[in-house]
Amino acid sequence: MEPRIEYATTTDRLSIAYWTLGEGTPLVQMPAFPLTHVHLEWQIPEYRRWFESLASKMQLVRYDARGAGLSTRDVTDFSLDAQMLDLEAVADQLGLARFALFASGDVGMTAIAYAASHPERVSHLVLWCAWARRSDVSGTPQTETLRALLDKDWEIYTETVARVLLGWAAGEGARRFAAFLRECVTPEVLRGAIGAVYDLDVTTSLPQVKCPTLVLQPRQITNPDVKVAASLASQIKDARLVLLEGASPLWFTGDVGAVLRTIGDFLGEGEVAVAWSTRAEGRASRTILFTDIEGSTALTQRLGDARARELLREHERIVRQALKAHGGSEVKTMGDGFMASFSSATEALECAIAMQRAFDERNASPPAHPEALEGRAEPQPPAHASTGSARADRDVGASPEPIRVRIGLNAGEPIPEDEDLFGTAVNEASRITAAARGGEILAANVVRELAKGKGFLFHDRGETSLRGFEEPVRLFEVAWQRGADEAT
Repeated sequence: MEPRIEYATTTDRLSIAYWTLGEGTPLVQMPAFPLTHVHLEWQIPEYRRWFESLASKMQLVRYDARGAGLSTRDVTDFSLDAQMLDLEAVADQLGLARFALFASGDVGMTAIAYAASHPERVSHLVLWCAWARRSDVSGTPQTETLRALLDKDWEIYTETVARVLLGWAAGEGARRFAAFLRECVTPEVLRGAIGAVYDLDVTTSLPQVKCPTLVLQPRQITNPDVKVAASLASQIKDARLVLLEGASPLWFTGDVGAVLRTIGDFLGEGEVAVAWSTRAEGRASRTILFTDIEGSTALTQRLGDARARELLREHERIVRQALKAHGGSEVKTMGDGFMASFSSATEALECAIAMQRAFDERNASPPAHPEALEGRAEPQPPAHASTGSARADRDVGASPEPIRVRIGLNAGEPIPEDEDLFGTAVNEASRITAAARGGEILAANVVRELAKGKGFLFHDRGETSLRGFEEPVRLFEVAWQRGADEAT
């Protein structure tokens, strides 16, 4: 049931919209301005499941920032002191003597300042992708480009922000998120707020934060990067820094179960993650990997069932060893191929590379039992024939029957059902695999984006038409040979 929206009044006479959900220890989730709308957030399934998961073990409080959502829109004061008035108004109206705070991005500065100046009220502080000094993140080319877009075209700005947050491969989901952003705030208010926060610096408040503090940061995010998170944690006494796998700056996407488990453990509510795993597992972001033996049907016809089955067992052994070593989950095997899933695109790529290298080494090695080659050796000519002797010598030292495997990778939010995964992300991964040749790894652009900056080499294969998909998909070949040239 959607929580009831109520209002608190600040000391400067603004109305702040808020709702509460659940019972127990209070956790106030501060608004991630400009993404704040207490009604529309509830209509987004990922947002709603996040709220429900937290509220399963505590009292969750969510409010809209001044100038945004359902709070007073006609606002000009976005100073640090003014933002703290919003939090204080809601906490006072609810009679919260002591509460935990969750804040992200720019609002992390407000949370730090409030925790430092009100140590008697803040029991715990959770900072997600946050910073204490705006200049740590505002000087990047991406940030400057977005700010220029804001001054030029509101719709293009929101569409671009949505793709920065959700990934450039996002389609309809990004368009919906952009529309949500346009409902949250006006461009005039956003420009005014940005002008107020760009010079903010609360680093002097960090030593004054006395409450237990958790700094959470996805490892693959580049802005803010892990150096910013590490610096933030190092300046707060006894703060705990946790780096999670992932590249999403949105706390309710990616490996949300890991985020909730970490927060639950920190707050002493370890069972928080259970609500997510039972309610939101179907929307968790996963990287899907398929393997397929090239020419498996022809191989069986040429070698016979028994010999072909031996090769399949070799394929199964190598794939399962790689999955175990790199954190992959085997979803199913289809005789001549596997389907697996990973919570990290980095781990999926490392696993795919390990597989191809293992197959390459196996194919190049001499057979453990040369007599196994008898089934495919040609009849030997008389001993006096020199050409026949040479052929016999080559057969004894020959490599085993090669196993050439194609691997395809895609990322998305598959739907789990009966211990299997379904959906567009899965279907596309399967078709990408079919587009590869034996010994190749092909990845969708979304996988490449998720693994950006992690040292993988990609060769652009251009746009490829996949069976069953109307629009062509841009594919990248993953370089896996040791000493491979740099990607183009």
